[in-house]
Amino acid sequence: MSVLSDSFGIASIAITESVADRTNAISLAGELLVASGKVTPEYIDSMLEAVEKFGPYIVIAPGIALAHGKPGDSVIKTGLSLLVIQQAIEFQHLQNDPVQLVFGLAATDHESHISVMAELAEFLSDPDKVKSLLTCSESEQIRDLLR
Repeated sequence: MSVLSDSFGIASIAITESVADRTNAISLAGELLVASGKVTPEYIDSMLEAVEKFGPYIVIAPGIALAHGKPGDSVIKTGLSLLVIQQAIEFQHLQNDPVQLVFGLAATDHESHISVMAELAEFLSDPDKVKSLLTCSESEQIRDLLR
């Protein structure tokens, strides 16, 4: 197992046909973090507040968003979630829209997630791996890719 694959708890990965908008996508990624025991429901509000305050900076690469809130009491354990959206949606990012992969990130502090982010960046730098994520039909297939 890698730091990356260990960051995804049980029930932290989902595939959906579509979502209404970026708020819904971020909320669903947050709900996956809650379901996996990484955060409390209040963390979702922090994730949404960040995008409302700072805009779509969370769209980190073409088709990929990394939704997160501030470290705090609502974070139980550093971890990730992943929502795969089959019908891409707009996040209002000038270069990297539309989005199909929404990662949720929870960090207990400003340092604890650095190794996770390094492995995630390496994984996402491989276009074949990203394409594979988009073609998976079950969350277990995604888990296998992340190992």
